[in-house]
Amino acid sequence: MRVDLFDFELPPERIALTPASPRDSARLLHVRQNGLDDRVVRELPSILKRGDLLVTNDTKVIPAQLFGKRAARCGGKPVSIEATLHKDLGGGSWRAFVRPAKRLKDEDVIIFSDALSATVKKRDGAEAELAFNVAPEKFQTALEQAGVMPLPPYIARKRPANETDRKNYQTMFADEAGSVAAPTAGLHFTPQLLDHLEANDIQHVSITLHVGAGTFLPVSVEDTTNHKMHAEWGEITQEQSELINTTRAKGGRIIAVGTTSLRLMESAVDENGIVRPFANETDIFITPGYRIKSADMLMTNFHLPRSTLFMLVCAFAGTETMKSAYAHAIDQQYRFYSYGDACLLELNHD
Repeated sequence: MRVDLFDFELPPERIALTPASPRDSARLLHVRQNGLDDRVVRELPSILKRGDLLVTNDTKVIPAQLFGKRAARCGGKPVSIEATLHKDLGGGSWRAFVRPAKRLKDEDVIIFSDALSATVKKRDGAEAELAFNVAPEKFQTALEQAGVMPLPPYIARKRPANETDRKNYQTMFADEAGSVAAPTAGLHFTPQLLDHLEANDIQHVSITLHVGAGTFLPVSVEDTTNHKMHAEWGEITQEQSELINTTRAKGGRIIAVGTTSLRLMESAVDENGIVRPFANETDIFITPGYRIKSADMLMTNFHLPRSTLFMLVCAFAGTETMKSAYAHAIDQQYRFYSYGDACLLELNHD
């Protein structure tokens, strides 16, 4: 499938640089099979039905972006290095995107703070394996002190991360540390909204998918069959899978909150629509033609053109439906991307 089929023009001013406040005041485009409704996120309780189940992602974003200096070589000057961690290799080592990668060699030492440094064990193009100088059980504390939140490139190009992003770029469900990007659909929820949902007999369950930095990588090939999806680690427990399956058996709908929740459930679902327990990496790549089996609705933000996430929503609701919905959102000045507004999609059963 040609990647250019998923292209569209987005005016730069539609990219949100800060989130809505309060979070549930963000706009919500309800994309039905026979039309569009302009709503607000806090209206979810009146859109969903009793017995429905929201499936959220409880991953927690770590301050995975580090700025440091490569130690000087042979009397030369130190070199500024930027590293974005994206995969925990265990034992105090991480894979990271590094810039400028060409200025690094194996065994170079990068000093990020007085307490945190790393040795380059292997460099591969724009990535490197970094071995940190602190014990694994102390690493998270050191990272919290030295790192900053890894804002998406389209925000970071316009402004640096600040202290407010430590709170803003984290969902209220965040519990399991490990992501380098937020599951952004969850950013729209507040305790008050959850209370209203529960009062209407609409429940939620949190599963875990650690979002990798690969989610921001552009699709550089011309055909989707040649794109290699990045792998991310996820888990659905026995108890969580039973709640999802029981809800469906009783006639309730499953609403995936975010593409991460949907991708994880689709990695765990069988051909009969039963979600099984899961604890593994997934590199599932969902494009039009794929049959969604685990969810009936999808709440998600507005995504980049030519991205794997826009391809996923086209698979969920239909390509022409989503192109029309995005054109409407642009015309009505919805806010796009991670800090932007949301849409609620109904599954295309065709």
